[in-house]
Amino acid sequence: MPQYKAPIRDFQFILNDYLKLDQYKSINGFADAGEELMTPVLEAAGQMCEEVLFPLNQKGDRQGLRYDNGKVILPDGFKEAYATYVEGGWPSFTCDTAYGGQGLPEVLNMPLMEMVCSANLSFGLTPGLSHGAYNAIMLHGSDELKRKYLPKLVSGHWSGVMCLTEPQAGTDLGLIRTKAEPNVDGSYAITGTKIFISSGEQDLTENILHLILARLPGAPAGTKGISLFLASKFLVGDDGSLGERNKLSCSSIEHKMGLHASPTCVMQYDGAKAWLVGEPHKGMRAMFTMMNSARLYVGVQGLGIAEVAYQNALAYAKDRLQSRAITGAKLPSKPADPIIVHADVRRMILTMQSFAEGCRALAIEVALKNDLAHRHPDEAVRKEADDFVQLLTPVLKSYLTDGGFEMASLAVQVHGGYGYIGEYGVEQYVRDARITMIYEGTNGIQALDLVGRKLPVGAGRYLRSFFHPMDAFITKYRNDPAMAEFTKPLYIHMGYLQKATLWIAMQGLAKPDDAAGGAVEYQRMFALVALAYVWARQAQVAQEKLTAGGDKEFYGAKIATARFYMQKILPQTISLLTSLTAGSKSIMEPTL
Repeated sequence: MPQYKAPIRDFQFILNDYLKLDQYKSINGFADAGEELMTPVLEAAGQMCEEVLFPLNQKGDRQGLRYDNGKVILPDGFKEAYATYVEGGWPSFTCDTAYGGQGLPEVLNMPLMEMVCSANLSFGLTPGLSHGAYNAIMLHGSDELKRKYLPKLVSGHWSGVMCLTEPQAGTDLGLIRTKAEPNVDGSYAITGTKIFISSGEQDLTENILHLILARLPGAPAGTKGISLFLASKFLVGDDGSLGERNKLSCSSIEHKMGLHASPTCVMQYDGAKAWLVGEPHKGMRAMFTMMNSARLYVGVQGLGIAEVAYQNALAYAKDRLQSRAITGAKLPSKPADPIIVHADVRRMILTMQSFAEGCRALAIEVALKNDLAHRHPDEAVRKEADDFVQLLTPVLKSYLTDGGFEMASLAVQVHGGYGYIGEYGVEQYVRDARITMIYEGTNGIQALDLVGRKLPVGAGRYLRSFFHPMDAFITKYRNDPAMAEFTKPLYIHMGYLQKATLWIAMQGLAKPDDAAGGAVEYQRMFALVALAYVWARQAQVAQEKLTAGGDKEFYGAKIATARFYMQKILPQTISLLTSLTAGSKSIMEPTL
């Protein structure tokens, strides 16, 4: 049977030691985010995920969903688990206090989201999407829409979904056909079909808010003619009470490779009453608020899967007896040694550990930067923080979801034949993780976003938010003998990434296919160097703590994992650079 234990100690290390969250106490929302609140919050969230959500994960996968004449019924126990989630106040964690939220910073929400995704990814999709809907309405909705819809969304009694994709319009949203006709009361009638709508219909919440992309009459062609609308499953009165059913319905649910307990719906809108969110024809701008938030959280979905896959692979490797260590028996009294003694198994386990712990630190740091971009009183700090978030969003989404799938596959490999059967649970992680590389923009689209949109901004302004602090860190610790094994490879591979960045910039102007053909490789290089920077800083903090007499086992393990990453994972940038700079001729020339 699979197992999961919330990594509370690592969260504490990242928040307290690595990011030093206490230094931000003067910023709005951070005053209550100190360790005296942080630790009990993390422990309570961990307990909920371990005891309430995780036991339902395999059961939900096996039982699946039930579709009955437009109604979608989730597996046994999910409705009760969601009620527990709401009672704990988790949906309101980082929402505005004006609408019933707790006003805490996003940096504390990121650990919660990771734990939920590790424990039960199918469950996590509904509250994750609701949080994105909250952000979109909060930033772009009118005061009336906020007053009417946000309190119940913040409390978790209502949920929110985003409705973009149509049968003929996936990545290319300029092709959507859903129409919005004005009504005399100022509302709009939405008509059209949307597909792949996660949680578009479910029995967890009493109401569902649909954020829908549609076209007004006479709208310009393409994405410039798209507007965003809010349609509620049940019409909402001025006092917030629910009225009659709106003219929207779920006509079917998809039968999928994974996430069997999360409904993926085909939604029909037959004149559904809706309200404009933001300005006419500016729907993509508003929807991107929700999508960018969703992309960060989809990255954390990959991280969550990687963590639980790692935990189960490690536990199995310590327990499973097979063959002897090639240097001699480690447990002579046993018929064989545990497979954790074998080099290849250790390589896989350490790959998983270095990925999970490094990506966790990076994801939480991006969340902190997102908080600073919205809450810091200094405009220059806000701007630099936002630059960092904009640059890292496609990197985080792509690398963490690629890695989530890869780490789940490694967990199956560690388990051997037992990993391929359902009893041990890790095969579910492979199936559940695969979709994360596709939705919220495929990872290839994320790469094009990185090289085509993010790199050119302000003649490399976004890049400076990343390279300048890294260069300053290397300079600061260049002459520290204890840091040489981390700063030297970081410096070398930062140089490779800078070379790749220059090549992409030059070829993007002269030969666009070269930039497009190398975008995925560049994106992965970027992630590898970003993780090297994270691991070098974690190693420095761990050394500082050890010098002060800190926990030798914990901090020593951090340094050892950082060393493994630098020596065994980071060198992948060399082959990526070679492939990237080979150009696109071998890609575009063959007749296919």
